Amino acid sequence: MALTPAQEQAITGIRTAQGWGPDRIALVLRLPRATVHRAIVRLGLRRTRVPAPPAARYERAGPGDLVHIDTKKLGRIIGGPGHRVTGDRRSRSRGAGWTVIHAAIDDATRVAYVELLPDECGVTASGFLRRMVAHFRRLGIPVQRVLTDNGSQYVSGVWKAACADLGVGARRTRPYRPQTNGKVERWFQTVLRECLYLHPLANEDERQRALDTFVEYYNHDRPHLGIKGLTPLSRLASL
Repeated sequence: MALTPAQEQAITGIRTAQGWGPDRIALVLRLPRATVHRAIVRLGLRRTRVPAPPAARYERAGPGDLVHIDTKKLGRIIGGPGHRVTGDRRSRSRGAGWTVIHAAIDDATRVAYVELLPDECGVTASGFLRRMVAHFRRLGIPVQRVLTDNGSQYVSGVWKAACADLGVGARRTRPYRPQTNGKVERWFQTVLRECLYLHPLANEDERQRALDTFVEYYNHDRPHLGIKGLTPLSRLASL
């Protein structure tokens, strides 16, 4: 398969910026893996440095055995897209405040539940937890445990009370070891790269619609390398 100059440029950009291998690049660009691999070799994009040892990976056997939860703060969109999309720091909206992505990823299936919320305090995080558990239950995912970092919202009394009320075990990552919660960290990278930073968004309503559309696509249609190319919901159906 012959690549267009635009496709070669896309492969070069992703390989240089993200360090991805041919499998993931092929998935995102909807190209054959062999074609992408040949382009990487031909364009001189093979890795020359020794990669860092990978973090130990694990996967829970049953849906709901462990759900990864975390938050990501984003600057509120006021007066058009910001500098992360435009590349122009003059477009930064100083003092605009924050909006926060709260995300939950089921370890066994990678099914995602996501909300955009105004903050990440204990009350807000606990409300998210309750809605997530109810949503996962409707999908047939009985949440047994959640894994979070040591943020103040996750050590708060209201969070502990919500976990106890729901019958959900609460685990936290070891300090300075964010890799332990890597599945949700990688999900944030994915949603920023493939959705929220992909095209300019004019306001918070557009951001919400884009996020809702992406989560629907992610759960139903996007093949996931970590679960052998299945989509999260097809993985759930297979267990």
